[in-house]
Amino acid sequence: MMQKEVFEHHLEQIADQLRSEARQAPFTTSKQFENRVREIAQEVFSGQGVEIDFTPHPQAFPDIEINEYGIEVKFTLNDEWRSIGNSILETNRIDSVLHVYLLFGKMGGVPDVRWAEYEKSVMHVRTSHVPRFEVQIGAEESLFDLMGIAYDDFRQLEMHEKMQYIRQYARKRLKKGERLWWLDEHALPIQAKLFTELEQSEKTRLRAEAILLCPQIVRSGRSRNKYDDAVLFLLTWHGVVCHQARDMFTAGSVGNPENVDHGGLYIIRMLKLMQKDIEAAALRMDDALFVEYWGASVSPENRIREWLKKADAYAGGRWLPSKELFLS
Repeated sequence: MMQKEVFEHHLEQIADQLRSEARQAPFTTSKQFENRVREIAQEVFSGQGVEIDFTPHPQAFPDIEINEYGIEVKFTLNDEWRSIGNSILETNRIDSVLHVYLLFGKMGGVPDVRWAEYEKSVMHVRTSHVPRFEVQIGAEESLFDLMGIAYDDFRQLEMHEKMQYIRQYARKRLKKGERLWWLDEHALPIQAKLFTELEQSEKTRLRAEAILLCPQIVRSGRSRNKYDDAVLFLLTWHGVVCHQARDMFTAGSVGNPENVDHGGLYIIRMLKLMQKDIEAAALRMDDALFVEYWGASVSPENRIREWLKKADAYAGGRWLPSKELFLS
C-alpha cells in the first residue's frame, strides 16, 4: 500500500511539470490537459508498479485511478480556481479508490497547476436536476465541515439521506424572502403557468394551500412582504406565477363573489368562504411543506389549530381569526 506522503510527493511532481509546460505553452482544452496528466502520472509512478488507464469510462470518478488513490482533474481557461465537480450521487465511483485528490489546471492569468485533497476542496453544492458539488483550490471551509459530516461518510449514504444534509445546508444559506426550489422528491411541472389563467377550481385549490402555509396574509394591509411566501410557494411548488398577489386574496371577486355586502374586511370574508377548502388542504398537503414554511412537522389533524395560533399573532389585534374562523 502506497503511503500518503509518497503519493502526495509524486502529485507535486506532476503539478510542477504541468505548471512548467503550461507557462511555456498553455493547454487549450480539458481533454488535452487530462491526457497530459495521465502521461506524466505514468512516468512519475512507473517505479511504483502503477499502470495508468488511458481509456477509462468517460463518467468514471475520479478520473485517474492509482491504486487506492484517485486524481480528479479540473481545467479552466479562466483566472480562477473554482469549478463544477461531480454529482453527489457518485454513481460511477471507482470502488477501489479510497482517497481522492483534486488536480486543477488554471490557464487564465498566469497559468498554474495546483492540487489539494478533494474533501477539503468541495465548498458548495449546486442544486439542479442532479445536485453537483462545486470545488475550489484553497477553499476556506469545506462543504462537509459546514454540513457536519465527513466526506467518506457522506458518500456512502443513500440518496435520500444525502439530500437531508443538502437541504439543511441550503436552508442555512437562504436570505430573507427566499425559499428552496426543491423539497424531497417533489418535481416541478415543466411549463410555468399564470395564476390568472387557471381554471376556477384550480385557483381555489392553490389559494387554499397558500393561505394555510402562509398565515401572514392576515397582516394589516400596510404590511410589506406579507404575500411573498404565498407567491414563492406557488412558484416553487406548483410552477405558477402570480403577479397580482394582493388580488388573489382580497379582490372583490374573491371576498365578495355575489356582490351582496360591501362592509367589513375582505380578507375575513374570503377566509370564511374558503374554510372548507383550507380544511381539505390541511389533510392532503405534504408534511415537508410545513417543515419548510412553519419550521416544524405538524400532523394533518392539528394544522388548522396551529394555523389559527399563527394567524392570531399575525393579525396584530385588528381581529382574531380564532374568533371568526373554523368555529364549527
